[in-house]
Amino acid sequence: MPPSTAPAHDVIFLTGLTTECIIGIWDWERRVKQKIVIDLEMATDIRKAAASDHIDDTLDYKRVAKRLLQFISDSEFQLVETLAERIAGIVVTEFGVPWVRVRLNKQGAIRGSRDVGILIERRSEDFPAGQAAR
Repeated sequence: MPPSTAPAHDVIFLTGLTTECIIGIWDWERRVKQKIVIDLEMATDIRKAAASDHIDDTLDYKRVAKRLLQFISDSEFQLVETLAERIAGIVVTEFGVPWVRVRLNKQGAIRGSRDVGILIERRSEDFPAGQAAR
């Protein structure tokens, strides 16, 4: 049987990426930065990088993290849904990731709850050419 030409189902993950930003709909939320914790799963094919042992042949998760930390800390969205969608858009469009899972945790948003947030999955076809995060 010839080798499969199907893409690999490899995932690079980044968990607990933490920063602060303005997020929320209430007046007090518009005045103070709140803690946001992001977990990412990003589909990629690592076979070339595994063979070459070179960073240029893989998804550089440090570059992804730096880009997202800057974007999130500068953002002032009202909804976590909007922030999560923009994060997915950056990962897919700027880093060429065909599929991403974003878990956004707005810790402390609900009294009595440790975590509250959103989990989304997006594919490259969800972001038509030229549509990126703003």
